[in-house]
Amino acid sequence: MSSEERSKLDHFSGNARLFPLPNLVLFPNVVQPLHIFEPRYRQLMADALAGDRLIGMALLAPFAGSQISGLPVVHPVICLGRVFREERMADGRFNLLLQGVARARILEELPSGKLYREAKVELLQEIPAASSDQEEELRQTLMEKVSAWFIHQPAAQNQLKKLFQGTLTLGMLCDVLGFALPLQLELKQELLEMVDIEERANLLLTSLEENPPPDEEEEISRKPAQKFPPGFSQN
Repeated sequence: MSSEERSKLDHFSGNARLFPLPNLVLFPNVVQPLHIFEPRYRQLMADALAGDRLIGMALLAPFAGSQISGLPVVHPVICLGRVFREERMADGRFNLLLQGVARARILEELPSGKLYREAKVELLQEIPAASSDQEEELRQTLMEKVSAWFIHQPAAQNQLKKLFQGTLTLGMLCDVLGFALPLQLELKQELLEMVDIEERANLLLTSLEENPPPDEEEEISRKPAQKFPPGFSQN
């Protein structure tokens, strides 16, 4: 976690407001627009804005089961996001931009008396690559594999080049790509759960190798699964 990210968590109590969704995995270092309309999440949003502005984005688990009070199961590793821009509508709904800040693991859910769920969480720290040489090798290999997906899209190629030549670390690059690429939700969740940056990069590379890029005809005809940043997600 960078020093800037740490500063956003200076006043974090360890209790996270949970926002479970069935179709979204948030990562640190990316931005997700959200549209809030359900009463429980309007309450969550109001409390977040009055407090630390943090929301714990959790992916609903696909298997049957329940947690306390028969609530749907969520994956235990979540992404804490910070609201950095919001619009409150006259009818109480919200539009907001949520920036992923840090990985966290749910330790236990808390009886809060609120309409929404809360949990005690621990922040997760990344494990860096073994060496700068190893990080650079993974970075270059990842750029080659990802670029192959957009070989017929010069504008996307230029954006990728700028992304990889910028100041983002390997871990940050993996998070941005894991969020933006059209990967299966369970794979995205697995990438989120990986604190070891080398393991995260290798899993992303394996996925790209097992799912070869489309040929030119397929690429022209298919719609992007997710633009970056994506459109508003409904709660």
